[in-house]
Amino acid sequence: MGIRHGRATVSQSQELVRVITTIGTRHPGKDSAVHIAEGFLPVPHAVGWAVAAAPFVVHGVRATVRQVREHPEDRVLLAAAGAFTFILSALKMPSVTGSSSHPTGTGAGAILFRPPVMAFLSTVVLLFQALLLAHGGLTTLGANVFSMGIAGPWVGYGAYAALRRLRAPLEVQVFFAMALADLATYLVTSFQLALAYPDPSVGAAFAKFATIFALTQVPLAVIEGLVGVVLFRVLRSIAGPELERLGILARPAERAATEDGVHA
Repeated sequence: MGIRHGRATVSQSQELVRVITTIGTRHPGKDSAVHIAEGFLPVPHAVGWAVAAAPFVVHGVRATVRQVREHPEDRVLLAAAGAFTFILSALKMPSVTGSSSHPTGTGAGAILFRPPVMAFLSTVVLLFQALLLAHGGLTTLGANVFSMGIAGPWVGYGAYAALRRLRAPLEVQVFFAMALADLATYLVTSFQLALAYPDPSVGAAFAKFATIFALTQVPLAVIEGLVGVVLFRVLRSIAGPELERLGILARPAERAATEDGVHA
């Protein structure tokens, strides 16, 4: 099915690609690089992604409540993780395609408090951005939460956990967690758009969207990883005991046991 554009008939995905590549310059508040804008998804897709995201968000609410109840001292760090995600994901950077891209910031919270908490925090962030910044949309909130608040944090945390088991330095763990959480978000967004506009197939449409986003998102993911390294170095210097309690840094006794094992 095509969309009438002037005298020519253009396929849906081609038209959407055209919109995405011009939307950053014509409508700065409705960028679609990661936050799918209001009205971009057909109603069945918008509802489907909302239903898919809902159990993760409910689980995230329970995980956040439990974290605050068991460790009230974490409230400030939880708020900081949410603020970090809000600020980074609200930073729009011009893309060579004429659209814009931005970091996500979800990898840091996933490392600190695990992915379920980030499902809830990301929902709050995306809701406020949709209402206050016209960044994303209410009908597409479920899709945006699924990509940025669920897929991104879980992929980032998976990379962090794997590198931690391999005893990689914390900086390496953080870099790949942050960078891959960013990239996973954009790949899922590309897939969501490809499902909605499969022209001539889902695979071909996915390749189009992923290529557009990758031009600026790959460098941004690398930058986000480096920002994460700086962030955790600062946290290690000012909140070392908190990171030890959260299991991110080894406690002195654990470090000593590890060193003794290596020397033995």
